[in-house]
Amino acid sequence: MQKLVPEAGAQELPSRNDNPSLGGSVVGKPKLPFGTRISYGIGHMAFGIKSNGFDYYLLAYYSQVLGLDARLVGMALLISLVFDAVSDPIVGYWSDNTESRWGRRHPFLFASAIPVSLSFLLVWSPPEGWSELAMVGYLLVLSIIIRTAISFFETPNVALATELTEDYTERSKLISLGHFFAWSGGNLMNVAMFFVVFPMFASAAMSEAVSLRKPYEIYGMLASALILVAILIAAFGTQSRIPYLNQAPPKRNITLRLISKEIFETLSNRAFLAVFLAAILGAVALGLKASLHFYFVSYFWEFTASETGYLSLGIFVSAAIGFALAPVATRHLGKKRAAIILGMVAFLAHPIPICLRLLDLLPPNGDPFIFWFNLIFGIVDLGLIICFNILVASMLADLAEQSELETGRRSEGVLAASITFAKKSVQGLGILIASFVLYLASFPRQVDASAVPDEAIWSLGAYYVPIVTGIYLVMLAVLMNYNISRESHEENLRELKMRAAASSPESPKYDAHPDAGSDGKGAAAGK
Repeated sequence: MQKLVPEAGAQELPSRNDNPSLGGSVVGKPKLPFGTRISYGIGHMAFGIKSNGFDYYLLAYYSQVLGLDARLVGMALLISLVFDAVSDPIVGYWSDNTESRWGRRHPFLFASAIPVSLSFLLVWSPPEGWSELAMVGYLLVLSIIIRTAISFFETPNVALATELTEDYTERSKLISLGHFFAWSGGNLMNVAMFFVVFPMFASAAMSEAVSLRKPYEIYGMLASALILVAILIAAFGTQSRIPYLNQAPPKRNITLRLISKEIFETLSNRAFLAVFLAAILGAVALGLKASLHFYFVSYFWEFTASETGYLSLGIFVSAAIGFALAPVATRHLGKKRAAIILGMVAFLAHPIPICLRLLDLLPPNGDPFIFWFNLIFGIVDLGLIICFNILVASMLADLAEQSELETGRRSEGVLAASITFAKKSVQGLGILIASFVLYLASFPRQVDASAVPDEAIWSLGAYYVPIVTGIYLVMLAVLMNYNISRESHEENLRELKMRAAASSPESPKYDAHPDAGSDGKGAAAGK
C-alpha cells in the first residue's frame, strides 16, 4: 500500500512516530501553509450551517409553519441528544485509535460527506398529510441520523486543530479561523433567506414570510449542497498534512472495558471538567437565544424581512471581531483571564435592549432608532461572545498535551468530542428551554404578529432575560476552575520533548508505561 510522504521540500521531522509505546506525537511540526489553514477553516462551515438551521429555523418551522406542539419538537430534539452522548465519545476514541494510509482523522472526514448532506436535506422536506405524532417521529429519526453523521466529521475535524499546531497563540489563531467560517457559513444562509428566498414568497412583514413551507425546503437544498462542498474542501485541503499528524497507538485488544477506562482517564482532568461544563452551559444559553431569535425579531421588535436581513449581515462583522480579537486577547491576557473578562462584559450587556423595552424606555417599534440600536449593540455584543467561544475552544485544545503527560496517550479525538457534544447540546437543551419559555409566556401558534397579545410578547422577554443571564453567570463561575496558563502549557511541551528524546533507542532507561508522569509533571527514568 502506498504511503503518504511529507510535502516537497519539507525538512525531516524529529518525531516519536517509531515509538510504539506512546502512539507517535510529532515534535517540532512545520508551519502551516495558508491554503491548509483556509481549507481547515472552511470545513467549519459544515457544522456552522447545520447548527444555524437547527438553532434558528427548526423550532419555528416545525411549530409555527407545520403546526406541531413546540414542546414535542423540543422533546424530540432532546431525545436525539442522548444519542450524541454515546456517538461523540465513540467517534472521538475511534479516530484516536484508527490506523490507515489516510491517518487517524481523514477516513472519518470523507465518510461523513454524503450522509450529513442527504439527511440534512430530508429534514426540511417532511411528508405532507402526516399526523402530529408521525411528524414528530420523522423529526426524531432524522435528527438522530444528522447528529450521528455530523459527529463523524465534526469531532475529527475539531481534533485536527490540536494536531496541526502546538503553539499557544497559533492555536487561538487557527481556532479563530474555524469559528469565523462557522459563523459566516451559517449566517450566509440567513442572508440568503432574508434577502432572496423569503422575498420570493412574501413582500409584507417577516412573520408572513416565515409562515410558508416552501422557503424552508429551498433552505434545505441550498444548505445541504454547501455542507457537502465544505466537508470535501476540509478533507482534501488538509490531506497533505497527514504525515505531520500524530499516529495511532499500537494495535491492542480493544474491549468495552478498556474503552471506558481510557475515556474516563482522559476526561477526569479537573481543567477539562471546568471547560467542558462551561462549554455545555454556553451552548445551552446560545441555543436558547438562537431558538427564540425569530420570535424576538418578528414579534418583540417587529422588524421587517429586510431589516432582519441587515441584522444578519451584521453577524459577518461580529465574526470578524471575534476572529481578530481572540489572538490579541490570548497574547496579552492569556486565555482564561481574557475569557472571564470579555465574557462578563458580553453576557451582562446582552439583555440590555430587551430590559429597556420591558421598562418602556425605548421609542415604539417602527422608529428607526430601534433598528440601529439593535444592529450596533448586537454586532459588538455578539463579537465578544464569539471571541469568548474561541478562547474556550482553544483552552480545551491545550489540554491535549497535559492529558498525554497524565495518560501516555494522544486523545485529541476524545477531547474534541466533548466540544462537539457541547455544541450540539444547543439543539437539544437550548431548544427545549426555549419551547418552555414560549409555553410559560402563553405564546400562540400559527398567528400573525398583529394577533399576538401584548402580554405574551412582554412575558417572552421577562422570562428570557433572567434565564439566559443566569446560565451565562454560572458558566463563568465554572470556568474559574480551569488552571492551564501559557507557562504551564509550554512546560508540558518541554516535558513531552524530553520524553521523546528519552524514548529513543539511545535512551533505554525511559519508562514508557502510561502511568509514568501521571502527576502531570513528566517522569523520565533517571531524572
